[in-house]
Amino acid sequence: MNASPIWEDILTERDRQLFAQSGHGARAGFGKRPVILIVDVIYNFVGNEREHILDSVKRWRNSCGYEGWEAVDEIAHLISTARGKRIPIIFTTSQAYRDDGFDSGRWKDKNHRRAEDWESHADFGNQIVAEIAPMACDLIIEKSKPSAFFGTQLASLLVNFGADSAIVCGTSTSGCVRATVVDAFSYNYRVAVVEECTFDRGQASHKVNLFDMHQKYADVVSLGETVEYLQGLDEGLFDAHMPSLLAPSIKTTEGHGRERGR
Repeated sequence: MNASPIWEDILTERDRQLFAQSGHGARAGFGKRPVILIVDVIYNFVGNEREHILDSVKRWRNSCGYEGWEAVDEIAHLISTARGKRIPIIFTTSQAYRDDGFDSGRWKDKNHRRAEDWESHADFGNQIVAEIAPMACDLIIEKSKPSAFFGTQLASLLVNFGADSAIVCGTSTSGCVRATVVDAFSYNYRVAVVEECTFDRGQASHKVNLFDMHQKYADVVSLGETVEYLQGLDEGLFDAHMPSLLAPSIKTTEGHGRERGR
């Protein structure tokens, strides 16, 4: 991670002293058999063009604007490195909801613009952005709640792969990324969050949640050190456990359902 953490400017002097003395924030380190989890990098969260968030959010209520697109460029580098080492890459996106939102639970309560998800953005809002589109060797998890683990087969997939750790990135830092990190931690996986590949619509939310995850649940790491770690892994680490690397994916990004707010 960078010498000066991204959250440094939001900490009070009291908090600096407290966390320095409390023992939190120790480095856990990368695991030996990682998977890459790319959380919800879809058009609903970046918009359909690179523009300032205050412009993008007029049409895309959950957009993260430029920050999201900048992270997409960095995620592409992470993906390229992982594919070169044949590391499992798992994307998440939203499950399909009814057009009337009857099956969307509490999501419908927290945003008065939610109807836009099935009115103006139902065609491709939930699709993973083209710059990092999944390949046939990747897996896609459709989820209905913040965590990629809740109500999905993710935990059983990681058991099948013999994974011991997860490298997590995507959006939003304060929502689905954090929920996924906490659940991965709760399943006793080592977790790393790649700072440059993670983004949020709120600048304060982004910083404080990276800080909090780094203190308790994960290592917040730089893209550079993550790439170096991946490049140092043995070749074919997952070949015997992941025949899907050689077969068509069980899902595609076409026709994904309506998106819910975070």
